[in-house]
Amino acid sequence: MTIAPERTADLYPSRGTSEVITPRKDPVVWSQSGAAGPFQPSELSDFERDGFFAIGELLTADEVAVYRTELDRLVGDPEMRANPRSIVEPKSQSVRSVFEVHKISEVFARLVSDPRVVGRARQILGSDVYVHQTRINVKPGFGASGFYWHSDFETWHSEDGLPSMRAVSVSIALTENFDTNGGLMIMPGSHRHFVGCAGETPKDNYKRSLQMQDAGIPSDEALTKMADKHGIRLFTGKAGSATWFDCNAMHGSGDNITPYPRSNVFIVFNSVENAAVEPFAAPVPRPDYIGAREFTPVR
Repeated sequence: MTIAPERTADLYPSRGTSEVITPRKDPVVWSQSGAAGPFQPSELSDFERDGFFAIGELLTADEVAVYRTELDRLVGDPEMRANPRSIVEPKSQSVRSVFEVHKISEVFARLVSDPRVVGRARQILGSDVYVHQTRINVKPGFGASGFYWHSDFETWHSEDGLPSMRAVSVSIALTENFDTNGGLMIMPGSHRHFVGCAGETPKDNYKRSLQMQDAGIPSDEALTKMADKHGIRLFTGKAGSATWFDCNAMHGSGDNITPYPRSNVFIVFNSVENAAVEPFAAPVPRPDYIGAREFTPVR
């Protein structure tokens, strides 16, 4: 008789009948103290404390120009617009995001394997890493909608099957981030507790959530308590700046009603020792171009 493999334990329950807050059970920085890499030890300590670390200039102006040109090419390509990887704004019908850009663009593939980028991911996660998700986010002026408060891990755990908090994101600005054009906001220290959200995952939830998220959203009461406890940090900076943040950091961004666009490339690295299993709170995994099921380490 064949015995089915034991189900991976769910350390972070979510999408149940009620909201449940669980203390974090995983490290924030997984590498040994003093591990070699682009981050200085003090910078890793700041990341561990706050759940993020901002870098004023990760890319040079010349490099930014290359990536901006490639972003514009992808967003303006009619065939790419019709591709399921492209997410379109419900109101304006302009492209909001393009996923899996490292697979469809040699330019962004080189960025993913840049030692300044993947080297920092390895330092934080203490292992080889693979790409769980990439996308370019486009927030053109005059009405591009924001992203409501959420923990990425809540979705990646519930709908993609990441077992543990051993993933990290980097958002690299390709346009200037002002304090008025819908920049990234994070609650410092919020990565220390997991908010398990109430409500079942709707069928094919990703088709709606990538335009406007409903499932996996904390209650107003939970968000208020977290904001009162941790405060809110708004990230600004010139094109080429970058923000690294923990997979469980509570974050969001507002609408952009200014004339000034805000575009960035977003890369998620996951430890090869934390490969996705079956979703913990969804009937089937999201498509591979949103949550990878192929775990080859980045070289």
